Amino acid sequence: MDWGTELWDQCDIIDKHTQSGLDLVEKYVKFVKERTEIEQNYAKQLRNLSKKYSPKRGSKEEQECRFSNHQAFLDILNEMNDYAGQRELIAENMMINICIELTKYLQELKQERKMHLSEAKKAQQYLEGTYKQLDNSKKRFEREWREAEKAAQYAEKTDQDLNATKADVEKAKQQAHMRTHIAEECKNDYASQLQKYNKEQNQFYFTDMPLIFNRLQDMDERRIKKLAQGYILFADTERHVMPIIGKCLEGITRAGTNVNERNDSVVLIEQHKSGFERPGDVEFEDYSQGINRASSDSSLSTPKGPLELLGRNKNKTFRLFNKKSKFTPVKLTSVDSEGFTHLPPEQRRKRLQQKIDDISKELQKEMDQSEALGKMKDVYEKNPQMGDPASLAPQITQTAQNMERLRGELNKYESWLAEAGGRGDSIRYSTHSLNNNGAHNPNSPGAISEDTDSSQAIYSEFDDEFEEEELAAPIGQCTALYSFPGSSEGTISMQEGEVLSVVEEDKGDGWTRVRRNNGDEGYIPTSYATITLNK
Repeated sequence: MDWGTELWDQCDIIDKHTQSGLDLVEKYVKFVKERTEIEQNYAKQLRNLSKKYSPKRGSKEEQECRFSNHQAFLDILNEMNDYAGQRELIAENMMINICIELTKYLQELKQERKMHLSEAKKAQQYLEGTYKQLDNSKKRFEREWREAEKAAQYAEKTDQDLNATKADVEKAKQQAHMRTHIAEECKNDYASQLQKYNKEQNQFYFTDMPLIFNRLQDMDERRIKKLAQGYILFADTERHVMPIIGKCLEGITRAGTNVNERNDSVVLIEQHKSGFERPGDVEFEDYSQGINRASSDSSLSTPKGPLELLGRNKNKTFRLFNKKSKFTPVKLTSVDSEGFTHLPPEQRRKRLQQKIDDISKELQKEMDQSEALGKMKDVYEKNPQMGDPASLAPQITQTAQNMERLRGELNKYESWLAEAGGRGDSIRYSTHSLNNNGAHNPNSPGAISEDTDSSQAIYSEFDDEFEEEELAAPIGQCTALYSFPGSSEGTISMQEGEVLSVVEEDKGDGWTRVRRNNGDEGYIPTSYATITLNK
């Protein structure tokens, strides 16, 4: 086997090896693409699941979120939604950092490989062309040398021929001399071509081809290194989101830990407690003594039994729950009358207290607006260029009318609450009502003196035990952007960076009601925090 065959066998091996490496890169890119599709589909299914099982606004399921086990399930759905977002992030990063990057690099490698193989082919073709020139000059030298030998033999033979004339001999010698000269030129050309070929062959085998092989080797090593980086990046992409995924899983665990079965039972009991008195014992009626009691006396003295309370058909078996009649709790959202007289006593007291709280909040807003209008009017009177004080009169009048209307409603519901057995001593908002001139009117109905105890709460509150059991479910979270002292009544202090639960969103007045983990509630400026509401 000569060097040429051995070299081209090596070239063929290198060609196949580099092509196999490029094929491997392409396979890995396809593998990562399919993985990203799986991640995207998985994230999509998780989001669909979260959306499917999330309660709709105003639905019965959303009302049941006051129970810790229902709220925990809602928290799990939210965490799974965040978890799906991390899976989408994995797919996006893999597609950008691996698939797109390696695909671009693969195209560059293909172009580089094609260029190196093209250079090797050109070097081979040039060497083959030089060898053909050498072979042609060699054959020409051989042919011309034989012709010169024949011419020399003919000239010698002619010279020895006695019959040949001097002109014939001279002609034969000239011909032999010419042929010998041509053969010498062919010999020199052959020597020159041979020297050239040897030089090109040495350049080809010792310089050109080793340089091309080294470049191909360098290209393949860079390809292997890039592919190894892609392998590592595959793991790093998922490892980078592991902390966030871990937080999602911790949130799910925390949701399960926060479930309080005892508190859920208490919430259910308080929600549907009727307040009816239990029936007394049925008295013994001694007919042997011949005592004939009037039906009216009997009905007054003898409490009704369970059959009389639940139904007058004594042939039916007494049951609290049966298949035909399911236990349906009273819906607090349905109001049949203004005084809630259709509700059981306990439920009626709760609804009346809730109504009083709502009216009190509206009244406080109107009073704040009235106070603000009064201050604005004072500013206009002192600085007429800023505005006309008379333009505020309609708003001040309307605000005063609204305050009077709300005070009337508040007195009406408080009287109903007192009749229903409630405390009836709900704490009023501090009423610094303003007259039409913008001054404070201490004699206005419902007004409270300025020296009211600062520790007195702004809003109507239940007793401590009931307040703990009836805490409204948070509707979101907020993070404090700035510190807030919370020095005025109804507000709550917060520090920068503190995380609070949102109980009531901004109604358009610039204040949001929040709660701490220890149960403290109050209002903060909406612009002082970033608020995220639950979906």
